[in-house]
Amino acid sequence: MIRAMHTRKFIASPLALVAPRGRRNLSSSGKLPETFVKGFHDEQLVQKMRYRKLGSRCVSKNGEPMNVSILSMGASAFGGVYGTETIEEDCVQLTHEAIKSGMNLVDCAAWYGHGKAEEVLGKALNGIPREAYYLNTKVCRYDPEVTQMFDWSYDRTLKAIDDALVRMDVDYIDCIQVHDPEFAPSIDTVITNVFPAFVEAKRQGKVRQIGATGYPLKVLKDQIEGAEAAGIEINTCLSYCHYTLHDSSLVSDLIPYLNEKGVGLINASPISMGLLSNRGPPVWHPAPAKLKDLAREASEFCVKNGVDIGRLCLQHSLREESIPTTLVSTRSLERMRANLRHCHELGQLSEKEEEVLKYLVNDLFGPHGNMDWVGVEVAKYWRKMDKAQTS
Repeated sequence: MIRAMHTRKFIASPLALVAPRGRRNLSSSGKLPETFVKGFHDEQLVQKMRYRKLGSRCVSKNGEPMNVSILSMGASAFGGVYGTETIEEDCVQLTHEAIKSGMNLVDCAAWYGHGKAEEVLGKALNGIPREAYYLNTKVCRYDPEVTQMFDWSYDRTLKAIDDALVRMDVDYIDCIQVHDPEFAPSIDTVITNVFPAFVEAKRQGKVRQIGATGYPLKVLKDQIEGAEAAGIEINTCLSYCHYTLHDSSLVSDLIPYLNEKGVGLINASPISMGLLSNRGPPVWHPAPAKLKDLAREASEFCVKNGVDIGRLCLQHSLREESIPTTLVSTRSLERMRANLRHCHELGQLSEKEEEVLKYLVNDLFGPHGNMDWVGVEVAKYWRKMDKAQTS
């Protein structure tokens, strides 16, 4: 019996927890992913990892379907974005161990540490066979000063790709993505300036695929539709904080569309940018007060019941088989190893953990429907821009 802090009447909602469906993963069958490199990988650990097809538009350099590990490695933490010092030696060890253990998708961005994350990642990737991983990064968001933060121009985009190749010390990027396009004056700006630069970089062999990102789900669809109208194919789509304990809109509102198009999905931030954690969200977190209150209540509930809320959040995402991969970032080797164990132990929550997870999804957050902060950050950005331009 879980120890509820108070009793709630169950209300059916879009977040209602359902049992995981039968999984179609490349692991137990003994088939190794196309990124496996004999002599480099730990074959036993790669066999334990689960892989899912990214999308019909996504193929490897050899023309094979891309099968990605259900857990992907984000390098944002390498840029010190969480306020603590980056120790390069730790990042190198973490990266080597993660990829040797079967994680095969790595994601970064020029924005993370304003180039530092890409530089540290480049050092970390040294000595790892290039065919052992897929490498994605993002451009268009660069500087902390509000009037210099974004640049949507064709020329700056091409330069940013060249800079990323140098910083990460690689010959090509598997997928180049536009970073936070909802902040652009319009999506047309991205379609007419950024995506053509991506196409040119692809023609030059610097990138293989083109990806969309963004927080509002509508912005993701708008990029795909707008690109198609311009004769440009979007291969991947990175969405964050929309498959969590408080929001399942990724599955209900976006995945059917992506599957129809064949666009590969990368899910990110199952703990909602630190909102669903014992330490609580960072001061800048844009979630509304009601959601922050519920998240704090969820954390306290987990502590009362001796359950790790982070473990529940990650398992909740990983076991949803319609999500090919979930992206997380850490500089902690122990945390990374724990995350790998989540992959190996997928679906092996204790009875108590299952009860707590069901309570949080169905009874605590569920009655409120999908909760998000769409539009909050963009409105704040344009207020700052207006102030800067009139001062």
